[in-house]
Amino acid sequence: MSRIVVTGGAGFLGSHVCESLFARGDHVVVVDNLVTGDLANLEHLAGRPGFAFVQADVSRVLPVDGPVDAVMHLASPASPKDYLELPIETLEVGSRGTQLALELAREHDARFFLASTSEVYGDPQVHPQPETYWGNVNPVGPRGVYDEAKRFAEALTMAYHHRHGVDVRIVRIFNTYGPRMRPQDGRVVSNFLVQALTGQPLTIYGSGEQTRSFTFVDDEVRGILGLLDSSYVGPMNIGNDGEFSLNELARLVLEVTNSGSEIVYEPLPVDDPTQRKPDLTLARSTIGFEPRVALREGLVLTAAYFARRLGL
Repeated sequence: MSRIVVTGGAGFLGSHVCESLFARGDHVVVVDNLVTGDLANLEHLAGRPGFAFVQADVSRVLPVDGPVDAVMHLASPASPKDYLELPIETLEVGSRGTQLALELAREHDARFFLASTSEVYGDPQVHPQPETYWGNVNPVGPRGVYDEAKRFAEALTMAYHHRHGVDVRIVRIFNTYGPRMRPQDGRVVSNFLVQALTGQPLTIYGSGEQTRSFTFVDDEVRGILGLLDSSYVGPMNIGNDGEFSLNELARLVLEVTNSGSEIVYEPLPVDDPTQRKPDLTLARSTIGFEPRVALREGLVLTAAYFARRLGL
């Protein structure tokens, strides 16, 4: 049994990580300022022995008492809508927030786990993207606040590893979706599903031929915990290497929701990646990771969640 601090644990992905940690017997301390998180994501854990919640901005303070065996730093706005609205906060949580989380791990001689992102690859010129690829990021573009926050966080994590001997892990997360996503969070899967369920047009930015690889949250969490428990420092890609165009995704959403919504096209945002697909060779060979949930199956489960949440 371990006592694990999870920053951003009230968020979409963070709450699933906390749930899985708790289910396997770990004690969990969530630290979240609830800017993009929601206590409703944790209500099934609240009040149970071994679970605690601390409301705090981890870019300012990380007030955790008692023993700490691991610190998992998941706190950050993660959807384009959020980090474009919160650019300074995104940079702060990637820099100062990461340092405070690293200091907590260092103080307790605990393992530190950084949730990084496929966005460190930017608009990639190598496809699929292996961990050895350095990326193609525009640091002064609108997406740069998120991309560079995570790139800095990775550099800082490795600096603490080399300089202070902190035991670290770095995961690069690829387009994760599933229950507990916010209906209006601005990510493409939630956008399409909510639009289809409510009879609105599905909005595609650009031609729709740009590709993404979508990972159901259960698969992502399983890979995250596999890396956490392993001896591999990282970075390691965890995702699903099935590749779909946004046009294909839109058609599949319409199919699984039995929706008659039309598809409309809007101009492509600045620096929007044209391709995104993880090279999973390292994850497969090192921790035996394999995504299990096909896109159609995951969309059905996520659509059912949104239908319940929207009262449809």
